[in-house]
Amino acid sequence: MATGPAPKRRTPDKARDEGQWALGGRTALNDNERMKQAEDPLRVRERIENVYAQRGFDAIDPDDLHGRFRWWGLYTQRRPGIDGGRTALLAPEELEDSYFMLRVRCDGGALDLRRLRAIAEISTRFARGTADITDRQNIQMHWVRIEDVPEIWRRLEAVGLSTTEACGDCPRVVLGSPVAGVSADEVLDATPAVREIVDRYVGDPSLSNLPRKFKSSVSWLADLPYQANDISFLGVEHPLHGPGFDLWVGGGLSTSPRLAERLGAWVPLAEVPEVWVAVTRLFRDYGYRRLRNRARLKFLVAEWGVARLRQVLETEYLHRPLLDGPPPRLPAAPVEHTGVHRQRDGRHYVGVAPVVGRVSGKQLAALAETAEAHGCGRIRLTAYQKLLVLDAVDPEPLVKDLRGIGLEAEPSAWRRSTMACTGIEYCKLAIVETKARAAGLVEELERRLHGLDVEMSITLNGCPNACARTQIADIGLKGQLVTDADGRQVEGFQVHLGGELAMAADRTAGFGRKPRGLKVTAAELPDLVERLARQYLAGRSGPGETFARWVTRVDEEELR
Repeated sequence: MATGPAPKRRTPDKARDEGQWALGGRTALNDNERMKQAEDPLRVRERIENVYAQRGFDAIDPDDLHGRFRWWGLYTQRRPGIDGGRTALLAPEELEDSYFMLRVRCDGGALDLRRLRAIAEISTRFARGTADITDRQNIQMHWVRIEDVPEIWRRLEAVGLSTTEACGDCPRVVLGSPVAGVSADEVLDATPAVREIVDRYVGDPSLSNLPRKFKSSVSWLADLPYQANDISFLGVEHPLHGPGFDLWVGGGLSTSPRLAERLGAWVPLAEVPEVWVAVTRLFRDYGYRRLRNRARLKFLVAEWGVARLRQVLETEYLHRPLLDGPPPRLPAAPVEHTGVHRQRDGRHYVGVAPVVGRVSGKQLAALAETAEAHGCGRIRLTAYQKLLVLDAVDPEPLVKDLRGIGLEAEPSAWRRSTMACTGIEYCKLAIVETKARAAGLVEELERRLHGLDVEMSITLNGCPNACARTQIADIGLKGQLVTDADGRQVEGFQVHLGGELAMAADRTAGFGRKPRGLKVTAAELPDLVERLARQYLAGRSGPGETFARWVTRVDEEELR
């Protein structure tokens, strides 16, 4: 398991303009920067409602279509029938369909029955029944027509939901623990901070032109991928000041993965929004804007280091020092939300595992009816493509009824631990199919390895961008074309092994190994996972040795 941060720190070329606003770099250095400089992308909503929804897809200006629409959660989806080998060869307009993916932000994963029913109805009426739970606590729908977007917004906003800044170079959805406020293990509920950040700053024009996307999480519990975000607040007890949050910055995956680092600062709950916006503004002003592929906050942190970033944060943005604080105490084992769990109030929450987050409008409507029948009014989405139903008095009948609508609270380890991105079905960046393939893989592994005691996370990614977090899974699969035994180019995967985040006291964060030459065709995928699972169970030192630890100590030849 590779543990060194990436990208590596380098000495910047002082003569090169990186487009840092704080240093006077206001010249737009690429097409995306020119698009944002020409007009605040948030203003495109007026044209969507008053022009494009009336005149149709062909009337949409290209800068709006391929740029500003993202600030309102809209991407054109992939035109059916274009194989993965052509992904990098065709221009966006050649790849795209006249339909949209629409991303609904659910900050903190929080839904109630009104919101759930609104999403279900929108999915059924306007999105051909599609509704995927993402690993960012969003709901993602497809087949959306531009003509229907204003009505979709009206329905979402009537129940307190929105698509504002669900995509784009801006503050994306704020992750929060799906059991915030109900977990018996939680000391401090971070929900007020999540709400204040969203209410005050999402849609703020002063933050709508960041160098790149900005991903956040705020949670007392270590049940979010906090080391993979631009900024994270994780619960910690200060010996003098009591419960608060440890501040982490500079994480991100994609093609240049890097783990977030601690600033060593303790932040009380009431100050989390203030510190969050200060870091966001620092990124806005000092972030690199010349090259898109190095414009995330992680590149600035890699070059500055956390000491300098903290110094600039304190002197230029907060105008006060932050309190030093201790590192967080992680739980003995990673937090698991599937199954039945007792809440602090004596009631229970039930976590279910849709296969790789794929649900439908019909299923979500049935979920709302089922939850209401059992006296449950709150639903939560996790950062692992799962659903929770809160506040059950008698959970066992609820478990049975959820199973009846295809939502399993007692899933196999394979169903519970497998995630997949959107893939070539809808995504213009993808090279291979992921969702259906992952579902088939789960079914095959349940058949082949039924009854085996094995805990292994698997993520299927359609391209190198790691939306399903390739590098930090036990088995991370990066989609690409590979050569099969007959010499044909077919869909397949490069394999990463043994990645993980520090989600428990005995876990060490690091990126998975890439054994030389370990690539598989899609057809060979079940064989690969079965072989690795059996080798791990036979070769581990004991039940306490995780797959990631086993991978670090075995010879590379054993993994290939």
